Amino acid sequence: MKKNYLVIGGSTGIGLALARHLKAQGHGTWVAARRTIIEPGIESQVFDAVREDASALTLPDALDGLAYCPGSINLKPFHRLTDQEFTDDFQLNVMGAVKAVRSLLPRLKAADTASVVFFSTVAVAQGMPFHASVAAAKGALEGLTKSLAAEWAPKIRVNCIAPSLTDTPLAARLLASDEKKKASAERHPLKRVGEAEDIANMAAFLLSDQARWISGQILGVDGGMSTLRV
Repeated sequence: MKKNYLVIGGSTGIGLALARHLKAQGHGTWVAARRTIIEPGIESQVFDAVREDASALTLPDALDGLAYCPGSINLKPFHRLTDQEFTDDFQLNVMGAVKAVRSLLPRLKAADTASVVFFSTVAVAQGMPFHASVAAAKGALEGLTKSLAAEWAPKIRVNCIAPSLTDTPLAARLLASDEKKKASAERHPLKRVGEAEDIANMAAFLLSDQARWISGQILGVDGGMSTLRV
C-alpha cells in the first residue's frame, strides 16, 4: 500500500538514503532540508529545522511517517565545550525534533496509523570521551522518544535508532583517510564502519507496517559496538 512519508534532513547521508529507499518502494516521499535535492519521484523543499515551522511545508493532509534526521558530531574535551555549543547541539537535535513533530502532529493523526523515527548515537549508552555535548542532546532525544511513544499509543509509534560511526558527509573528517577508516572499523565487532544504507534500512522498516508492534524502542544499528566484546 502506498503511504506518504516526510524525511526532514534528507538531502545527504542517512536521510537521503532513506528517502531513496522509500521512493523505491513506491511511497509518496517528501524531503525537507536546508538545500533542495533533484531526485525523480521525491518532492524536495528548503527547510531549516531550527528556525522554521514545519506546518508551512507543502505536504499531504495525512502523513504515514516522519523521520527527523538532522544531527551533529561535535567532539571536544569537556573543558573546551562552550555553553553555546551545548545549546546549539540541543537546539538542532532535540528542539528541532520537538518543533517538527508538534507542527506535523495533525497530519500524523490524520493517517490511520503513523510512525516517527528519530536518530541518536551509540555514545549515549556507551559513554565515550569527547562526546559530552552530542551525547547529552541525543540522550534527551531518547527520553523524548519513549515519552511520546507512551503518550501517542496506539495511534502513532515512535522509535529511535542509535548508530555508531557511519560513513556520511557529517562524519567525513573522522573518516578522512584509509587509515582512519581502518582504525574505526577495527573498533567495531563486525569490523567495518557503517554505511548510510545500513541505518536507512532500519528506519524504513520502523516506518513501515512491518514494525507495527514496535514502539518506544532505542535500536542500536552499530556493528555490535553497544553490546559485544570480541
